[in-house]
Amino acid sequence: MYDQRFDQVTNVLVHHSTKIQPGEVVLVEAIDIPEYAVISVVNAVYEAGGTPLVELKNSRIQRELILRGDAAGMKLIGDYEIYRMKKVDAFIGIRGSHNISEMSDVPEKATQRFKKNWLQPLNAIRVPQTKWVVLRYPHPAMAQQAQMSTQAFEDYFFKVCTLDYGKMEQAMTPLTSLMEATDEVHIADDNGTDLRFSIKDIGAVGCAGEYNVPDGEVFSAPVRDSVNGTIQFNTPTIHQGKIFTDIRLRFKNGEIVEATANDTKTLNEILDTDEGARYLGEFAIAFNPHIEKPILDILFDEKITGSLHITPGQAYEEADNGNRSAVHWDMVMIQTPKHGGGDIYFDGNHIRRDGRFIHPELVKLNPEHLK
Repeated sequence: MYDQRFDQVTNVLVHHSTKIQPGEVVLVEAIDIPEYAVISVVNAVYEAGGTPLVELKNSRIQRELILRGDAAGMKLIGDYEIYRMKKVDAFIGIRGSHNISEMSDVPEKATQRFKKNWLQPLNAIRVPQTKWVVLRYPHPAMAQQAQMSTQAFEDYFFKVCTLDYGKMEQAMTPLTSLMEATDEVHIADDNGTDLRFSIKDIGAVGCAGEYNVPDGEVFSAPVRDSVNGTIQFNTPTIHQGKIFTDIRLRFKNGEIVEATANDTKTLNEILDTDEGARYLGEFAIAFNPHIEKPILDILFDEKITGSLHITPGQAYEEADNGNRSAVHWDMVMIQTPKHGGGDIYFDGNHIRRDGRFIHPELVKLNPEHLK
């Protein structure tokens, strides 16, 4: 059923996120998306003067390709998609899921083969060489995942995705500058978390709808060998269709030397994918005012107001600590009072308490100022 509100989301993707200009070629990748939504993006690209290319994918077919493909076949598909990616100026990915657990029975070895030979080489072209943005589509499965009615979730989705990202961009500038000038970060709470690391000279990147919708974070990366201490996560996370809870990581000189969870065995199998998977590639502070609880979709959960996330695995080139891995797994901690509270310090200065910014230059990132 056509929903006119999606045209507002399309406007964000085409004009704010990717800023499509006349003559640009845009790859629109749609996974399990209704025709009207794809057409909405195609029309918006044409109206901006661009030329759209469309790739339609299906998650069940994708599962078979990953499950049964060998390394040579994965590389062949990856090479084809890389060739096409090099021909475009922008990428708009809209991803739906009729079943969030579609990939849950794919063996970890098959997933690693897919990442190494197909996904990771493709992203090495897409991320640094195109303008890009990724969006989820609000299928009923996603509403079920969020424990909401379909209508309530759709209303929530469109409110989150059509936020005034220009206003957010202005408000987050002081946080970006502060992180760029920071050496030591200290994260602490009363639930077992006491983690310290440096972000000196790594840089910081503010995200206000340019790459992800929804959005709302500033990210950096720890100096690779500087991470020491323990972090106890209080937010469930999903990796390749598998749900993990109660993840606890202990670091020594940057390396995850101990990792436990509800499924400790599988957690450690993932962290043993390669050397870089046991080191961090990202640290981010989030502040989307409309996202207040986890729904087991990382594109939403990593933006929860009052949260932070750290990421075992691959670093982004925009804030690069040199860590390389086939893994990039965002793990979220919510520090609001409802979730146990917590504190963030930059070089000993108290920046955020119990999920609220208390540094005078950052208070406009609190929810009441961004809504």
